Amino acid sequence: MTIYYSLTFLLLASEMVTFCLLVLPLPYAIRKRMFHFLSESPIIAKLSYALKISFIFVGILFFDALQRMFRITAEAEMAKSGGQNVGDIRTETNLAARKFYAQRNTYLTGFTLFLSLVLTRTFYITLDLIHVQEEYAKLKSGSGSAGTETKGSGADKDKIIASKDKEIAELKKKARDFDTLKNQAASQAAEYDRLADRYNKLSGQKPGDKKAD
Repeated sequence: MTIYYSLTFLLLASEMVTFCLLVLPLPYAIRKRMFHFLSESPIIAKLSYALKISFIFVGILFFDALQRMFRITAEAEMAKSGGQNVGDIRTETNLAARKFYAQRNTYLTGFTLFLSLVLTRTFYITLDLIHVQEEYAKLKSGSGSAGTETKGSGADKDKIIASKDKEIAELKKKARDFDTLKNQAASQAAEYDRLADRYNKLSGQKPGDKKAD
Protein backbone atom coordinates (compact mmCIF):
# COMPACT_ATOMS: atom_id res chain seq x y z
CA MET A 1 0.00 0.00 0.00
CA THR A 2 1.39 3.36 -1.01
CA ILE A 3 1.89 6.23 1.42
CA TYR A 4 -1.21 8.19 0.43
CA TYR A 5 -3.46 5.16 0.75
CA SER A 6 -1.88 4.41 4.12
CA LEU A 7 -2.70 7.97 5.20
CA THR A 8 -6.23 7.48 3.88
CA PHE A 9 -6.58 4.35 5.99
CA LEU A 10 -5.38 6.24 9.08
CA LEU A 11 -7.90 8.97 8.31
CA LEU A 12 -10.65 6.36 8.02
CA ALA A 13 -9.64 4.81 11.35
CA SER A 14 -9.66 8.23 13.05
CA GLU A 15 -13.11 8.92 11.61
CA MET A 16 -14.39 5.64 13.02
CA VAL A 17 -13.01 6.46 16.48
CA THR A 18 -14.50 9.97 16.34
CA PHE A 19 -17.88 8.62 15.27
CA CYS A 20 -17.87 6.17 18.18
CA LEU A 21 -17.12 9.05 20.56
CA LEU A 22 -19.96 11.14 19.13
CA VAL A 23 -22.57 8.40 19.47
CA LEU A 24 -21.29 7.22 22.84
CA PRO A 25 -24.03 7.53 25.53
CA LEU A 26 -22.29 10.16 27.64
CA PRO A 27 -23.96 12.23 30.38
CA TYR A 28 -25.61 15.42 29.21
CA ALA A 29 -23.15 17.75 30.98
CA ILE A 30 -20.08 16.01 29.51
CA ARG A 31 -21.63 15.84 26.04
CA LYS A 32 -22.56 19.52 26.22
CA ARG A 33 -19.03 20.59 27.19
CA MET A 34 -17.45 18.37 24.56
CA PHE A 35 -19.63 19.65 21.72
CA HIS A 36 -19.24 23.27 22.79
CA PHE A 37 -15.48 22.76 22.79
CA LEU A 38 -15.53 21.15 19.36
CA SER A 39 -17.73 23.89 17.89
CA GLU A 40 -16.05 26.91 19.51
CA SER A 41 -12.36 25.98 19.77
CA PRO A 42 -10.11 27.78 17.23
CA ILE A 43 -7.74 24.79 17.19
CA ILE A 44 -10.56 22.47 16.13
CA ALA A 45 -11.58 25.02 13.48
CA LYS A 46 -8.06 24.98 11.98
CA LEU A 47 -7.98 21.19 12.14
CA SER A 48 -11.35 21.03 10.41
CA TYR A 49 -10.06 23.29 7.63
CA ALA A 50 -7.04 21.02 7.13
CA LEU A 51 -9.30 17.96 7.03
CA LYS A 52 -11.45 19.57 4.35
CA ILE A 53 -8.37 20.02 2.19
CA SER A 54 -7.33 16.42 2.82
CA PHE A 55 -10.80 15.21 1.82
CA ILE A 56 -10.37 16.97 -1.51
CA PHE A 57 -7.27 14.85 -2.15
CA VAL A 58 -9.13 11.74 -0.96
CA GLY A 59 -11.86 12.54 -3.47
CA ILE A 60 -9.25 12.76 -6.24
CA LEU A 61 -7.84 9.40 -5.13
CA PHE A 62 -11.35 7.93 -5.14
CA PHE A 63 -12.04 8.93 -8.73
CA ASP A 64 -8.60 7.72 -9.80
CA ALA A 65 -9.09 4.36 -8.08
CA LEU A 66 -12.59 4.04 -9.53
CA GLN A 67 -11.32 4.74 -13.03
CA ARG A 68 -8.47 2.26 -12.58
CA MET A 69 -10.86 -0.42 -11.30
CA PHE A 70 -13.11 -0.02 -14.35
CA ARG A 71 -10.12 -0.18 -16.69
CA ILE A 72 -8.67 -3.32 -15.07
CA THR A 73 -12.09 -4.98 -15.04
CA ALA A 74 -12.50 -4.21 -18.73
CA GLU A 75 -9.04 -5.64 -19.47
CA ALA A 76 -9.88 -8.82 -17.56
CA GLU A 77 -13.17 -9.22 -19.42
CA MET A 78 -11.45 -8.68 -22.76
CA ALA A 79 -8.79 -11.25 -21.87
CA LYS A 80 -11.44 -13.80 -20.93
CA SER A 81 -13.61 -13.18 -23.97
CA GLY A 82 -10.69 -13.12 -26.42
CA GLY A 83 -9.01 -16.19 -24.99
CA GLN A 84 -5.69 -14.41 -24.71
CA ASN A 85 -3.15 -15.95 -22.36
CA VAL A 86 -5.71 -18.29 -20.88
CA GLY A 87 -3.11 -20.79 -19.80
CA ASP A 88 -0.73 -18.21 -18.35
CA ILE A 89 -1.23 -18.41 -14.59
CA ARG A 90 1.01 -15.45 -13.91
CA THR A 91 -1.03 -13.20 -16.19
CA GLU A 92 -4.28 -14.21 -14.53
CA THR A 93 -2.76 -13.73 -11.10
CA ASN A 94 -1.45 -10.33 -12.11
CA LEU A 95 -4.87 -9.24 -13.39
CA ALA A 96 -6.59 -10.56 -10.26
CA ALA A 97 -4.11 -8.75 -8.00
CA ARG A 98 -4.47 -5.49 -9.91
CA LYS A 99 -8.24 -5.80 -9.77
CA PHE A 100 -8.13 -6.53 -6.05
CA TYR A 101 -5.89 -3.53 -5.31
CA ALA A 102 -8.05 -1.26 -7.44
CA GLN A 103 -11.21 -2.40 -5.66
CA ARG A 104 -9.51 -2.07 -2.27
CA ASN A 105 -8.41 1.49 -3.01
CA THR A 106 -11.87 2.37 -4.32
CA TYR A 107 -13.62 1.04 -1.24
CA LEU A 108 -11.06 2.62 1.08
CA THR A 109 -11.37 6.11 -0.36
CA GLY A 110 -15.12 5.78 -0.89
CA PHE A 111 -15.80 4.75 2.70
CA THR A 112 -13.54 7.54 3.94
CA LEU A 113 -15.56 10.14 2.03
CA PHE A 114 -18.89 8.61 3.02
CA LEU A 115 -17.96 8.41 6.69
CA SER A 116 -16.81 12.03 6.61
CA LEU A 117 -20.28 13.08 5.44
CA VAL A 118 -21.95 10.90 8.08
CA LEU A 119 -19.64 12.24 10.77
CA THR A 120 -20.29 15.87 9.85
CA ARG A 121 -24.04 15.38 9.74
CA THR A 122 -24.07 13.49 13.04
CA PHE A 123 -22.04 16.23 14.71
CA TYR A 124 -24.36 19.03 13.61
CA ILE A 125 -27.52 17.06 14.45
CA THR A 126 -26.23 16.36 17.95
CA LEU A 127 -25.18 20.01 18.35
CA ASP A 128 -28.66 21.17 17.30
CA LEU A 129 -30.16 18.73 19.78
CA ILE A 130 -28.04 20.20 22.58
CA HIS A 131 -29.12 23.73 21.62
CA VAL A 132 -32.77 22.66 21.62
CA GLN A 133 -32.37 21.09 25.05
CA GLU A 134 -30.78 24.30 26.34
CA GLU A 135 -33.63 26.41 24.93
CA TYR A 136 -36.16 24.03 26.45
CA ALA A 137 -34.48 24.31 29.85
CA LYS A 138 -34.53 28.12 29.59
CA LEU A 139 -38.20 28.15 28.61
CA LYS A 140 -39.04 25.76 31.41
CA SER A 141 -37.27 27.89 34.00
CA GLY A 142 -38.86 31.04 32.55
CA SER A 143 -42.32 29.51 32.70
CA GLY A 144 -41.71 28.49 36.30
CA SER A 145 -40.73 32.03 37.31
CA ALA A 146 -43.64 33.44 35.31
CA GLY A 147 -45.97 31.06 37.11
CA THR A 148 -44.62 32.26 40.45
CA GLU A 149 -45.13 35.89 39.43
CA THR A 150 -48.62 35.06 38.22
CA LYS A 151 -49.43 33.45 41.53
CA GLY A 152 -48.10 36.52 43.36
CA SER A 153 -50.08 38.92 41.19
CA GLY A 154 -53.15 36.72 41.59
CA ALA A 155 -52.83 36.92 45.38
CA ASP A 156 -52.56 40.72 45.16
CA LYS A 157 -55.63 40.85 42.97
CA ASP A 158 -57.53 38.71 45.45
CA LYS A 159 -56.58 41.09 48.25
CA ILE A 160 -57.72 44.10 46.22
CA ILE A 161 -61.00 42.41 45.32
CA ALA A 162 -61.58 41.48 48.96
CA SER A 163 -60.96 45.07 50.09
CA LYS A 164 -63.32 46.41 47.40
CA ASP A 165 -65.99 43.92 48.42
CA LYS A 166 -65.59 45.08 52.00
CA GLU A 167 -65.98 48.72 50.97
CA ILE A 168 -69.07 47.87 48.92
CA ALA A 169 -70.57 46.03 51.90
CA GLU A 170 -69.92 49.05 54.14
CA LEU A 171 -71.53 51.39 51.59
CA LYS A 172 -74.55 49.12 51.36
CA LYS A 173 -74.80 49.09 55.14
CA LYS A 174 -74.64 52.89 55.24
CA ALA A 175 -77.33 53.07 52.55
CA ARG A 176 -79.56 50.78 54.60
CA ASP A 177 -78.96 52.90 57.71
CA PHE A 178 -79.82 56.03 55.73
CA ASP A 179 -83.03 54.43 54.48
CA THR A 180 -83.88 53.43 58.04
CA LEU A 181 -83.31 56.98 59.29
CA LYS A 182 -85.35 58.35 56.42
CA ASN A 183 -88.24 56.03 57.23
CA GLN A 184 -87.99 56.92 60.91
CA ALA A 185 -88.03 60.64 60.08
CA ALA A 186 -91.04 60.18 57.82
CA SER A 187 -92.91 58.21 60.49
CA GLN A 188 -92.03 60.80 63.14
CA ALA A 189 -93.26 63.61 60.88
CA ALA A 190 -96.51 61.74 60.27
CA GLU A 191 -96.90 61.14 63.99
CA TYR A 192 -96.26 64.83 64.69
CA ASP A 193 -98.91 65.86 62.17
CA ARG A 194 -101.36 63.42 63.72
CA LEU A 195 -100.70 64.72 67.21
CA ALA A 196 -100.96 68.32 66.02
CA ASP A 197 -104.34 67.64 64.41
CA ARG A 198 -105.54 65.94 67.54
CA TYR A 199 -104.36 68.82 69.69
CA ASN A 200 -106.16 71.29 67.48
CA LYS A 201 -109.34 69.31 67.72
CA LEU A 202 -109.11 69.13 71.48
CA SER A 203 -108.34 72.83 71.84
CA GLY A 204 -111.17 73.79 69.49
CA GLN A 205 -108.93 75.36 66.88
CA LYS A 206 -109.06 74.61 63.24
CA PRO A 207 -105.95 73.90 61.34
CA GLY A 208 -106.32 77.16 59.43
CA ASP A 209 -106.63 79.30 62.60
CA LYS A 210 -103.12 78.60 63.66
CA LYS A 211 -101.87 79.91 60.39
CA ALA A 212 -103.99 83.05 60.78
CA ASP A 213 -102.45 83.75 64.15
